[in-house]
Amino acid sequence: MIKSALGIFFSLLIVATPLAHAKEAKTSPKKQTASKTVKKAPAKATAAKSTARKTKTAKKASAKAPARKNASLNSKERLVKKTVVVNGKRKTVYQRVAARPSLPVVPPVMTAGDLAGLNLTRDPLALASNVALVMDQSDSTVLFEKNANVTLPIASITKLMTALVVVESHQDMDEILEVTSEDIDREKNSSSRLRVGSRLSRANMLHIALMSSENRAASALGRHYPGGIHAFVSAMNAKARELGMSGTRYVDSTGLSSLNVATARDLARLVAHASRHPILCQYSTDTKYVVDPGGHSLQYANSNRLVNNPDWEIGLQKTGYISEAGRCLVMQTNINGRPIVMIFLDSKGKYSRLGDAQRIRKWIEETQPQNASRTVRKIES
Repeated sequence: MIKSALGIFFSLLIVATPLAHAKEAKTSPKKQTASKTVKKAPAKATAAKSTARKTKTAKKASAKAPARKNASLNSKERLVKKTVVVNGKRKTVYQRVAARPSLPVVPPVMTAGDLAGLNLTRDPLALASNVALVMDQSDSTVLFEKNANVTLPIASITKLMTALVVVESHQDMDEILEVTSEDIDREKNSSSRLRVGSRLSRANMLHIALMSSENRAASALGRHYPGGIHAFVSAMNAKARELGMSGTRYVDSTGLSSLNVATARDLARLVAHASRHPILCQYSTDTKYVVDPGGHSLQYANSNRLVNNPDWEIGLQKTGYISEAGRCLVMQTNINGRPIVMIFLDSKGKYSRLGDAQRIRKWIEETQPQNASRTVRKIES
């Protein structure tokens, strides 16, 4: 009995042992898998941290990237790169600002001379002026001319006739004239240093009108003529007819209107006649002059740079400019002891009329011309 019981026990023990091994074999892969899973977890966390760092870096790079990459910019915006200091550290930022408007292309203004085709005229001295005339004042002989009989706008050369009428009408030069709103330029909207309410003597108004081409001064001179500005303009035109200036017409005392017109030959007569008045010679050739229109002093300078040049002996001069007339200059000067009248109209460039005067002077000094075409022509003064 005991033997049979022991036999059964050992039989069961033999059968149970392989089963236990089998169970152990089945559960060990799971343990290995779990072990492997535990070991791989740190790697995944590291990858997540790495991805987070990359994302953060990308955001910083995107923030530092120039805003020009931003598609929201439009044609009216531009970017400005600036360096600022934040908490003691330099930092580069990009700021949007309104784009500068592109300037429209403005075609060059055509003068009356250009429209008449005078710019196609060539001359042996290659002058920049469309119109020129040079006259020996001692005998009125024309030494050089270019389109001298064409009637053109003369701009502020008009003021020479304004001054002549004032002087020859024998008005009181000490009378105080006041600038009013009537003297404001509504033709060209030009500025003036004389404010409305400024008060100066007629002599001072004449001085700065001739020397520095002060428009409000010239307007005030015309308004204070007996009968007003209309009577003054009539007197200007009457004087032009008296001097034989058949191609000349005046409509105001300033020259701001392009309807003030004359020929170079007419202006040569005017210059020759005006040069007989010492006051016009003095006022037109002063280099600087100071006036007090009421509580403050104003210093004016001559509009002709040649009066400051010691190589020139200028007896009388006047400059002028409006867009229709171009740059203009009339002068009476002495060259090699000869009294010479020079007229330049419709010149191109701010200083080209002065350059033309220099060319004419050099030509006279070197060639001693007698007349322009070997046929004596005179302008009666």
